[in-house]
Amino acid sequence: MKIGIPKETFPGEKRVPLIPDGVKKLADSGAEVEIESGLGDSIAQDDSSYKEAGASVASDRDSLLSSSDLVLRLRRPPSQEVRTLKKGSIHVSFLDPFNEGDLVDELAAAGVSAISMEMIPRTTKAQKMDALSSQANLAGYVSVVVAARQLNRILPMMTTPSGTIAPARVFVIGAGVAGLQAIATARRLGARVEAFDTRPVVEEQVRSLGAKFAKIDIGETGETEQGYAKALTEEQLEMQRQGMARICARSDVVITTAQLFGRPAPRIVSADMVQGMKPGSVLVDLAVESGGNVEGSSPGEVVDVGGVKVVGLTNLPGEVCVHASQMYSANLGNLVGEFWDAQSKAFDLNLEDEIIQGCLITHNGEVCNKMLLDIRRKQQEQKEG
Repeated sequence: MKIGIPKETFPGEKRVPLIPDGVKKLADSGAEVEIESGLGDSIAQDDSSYKEAGASVASDRDSLLSSSDLVLRLRRPPSQEVRTLKKGSIHVSFLDPFNEGDLVDELAAAGVSAISMEMIPRTTKAQKMDALSSQANLAGYVSVVVAARQLNRILPMMTTPSGTIAPARVFVIGAGVAGLQAIATARRLGARVEAFDTRPVVEEQVRSLGAKFAKIDIGETGETEQGYAKALTEEQLEMQRQGMARICARSDVVITTAQLFGRPAPRIVSADMVQGMKPGSVLVDLAVESGGNVEGSSPGEVVDVGGVKVVGLTNLPGEVCVHASQMYSANLGNLVGEFWDAQSKAFDLNLEDEIIQGCLITHNGEVCNKMLLDIRRKQQEQKEG
């Protein structure tokens, strides 16, 4: 089986799908690995590093894509490249299948078996393949570093001959993977941290990191079977906003991480809440790429709202591209390794396996993912109704 790894071409993307160590593991398992020339330039890994790991290097991108049985990449493919892919091949990357319906249909029409890395189940067995969590972990870390850079004061308490400097107050909204890492990083830097999540079950995790868990009564909440927060009603969102407004007003940094799987991010920080914050404070919106948690945040920009800096930078894991690439490479390698048939030296697309059932989006010319099909059916019923 030939595994092809094209260079990422999305503007500003510095992460790479596989590092040389990941390529070596694939090559050692008997795979024929071919990379596109310049694959590792953004992480200071030249072509020779990949050659030493056992890969061949191609300069013709279309030829690489059209001849590969398994394509591994990070970003979703553009439409023109879908048509280049070999019929019957397997394509693995982030696909955003709930929002990229046309792309999903194109992959099905091209006869490609498409695996979406967002759809890896959150199970113990699949944890080592969970790229969504690995990248969110780094985004949480970077959000605090970005906030500290934008803030006009220091985070830790300091006792000096000139007096004592009080620690900065950091409020993290959402205690999922990104939120917990943001809490941990802010605590390491010496900030006083509060956090809120609609799932009471995470209170113990928040406290274990040395942060205070803010309790806001919004009625019954919970999480999905996949471990994501359930969507709130508009009444619950308003109750949440009122409770959070008081905490935001006394915070120096607010970091929002609330995202809903397959749906636009909830708007939880209103313009009034932003205006109620102290001048010089900083608000980082980690969900800006999926609609944004903060009213007034803008993808790729730092907006000044009445002296409050609203940070909407995108692709935060890309800010630490070396480690982001290392983690994503490990996720891909673990996925391939889990389903690699040593005898035939090929990726075994086991349709009976729960991991494959969860992340396989298209197969045999059709959209095959149950969750995606259920959502499409409900959307169609709503249109007809």
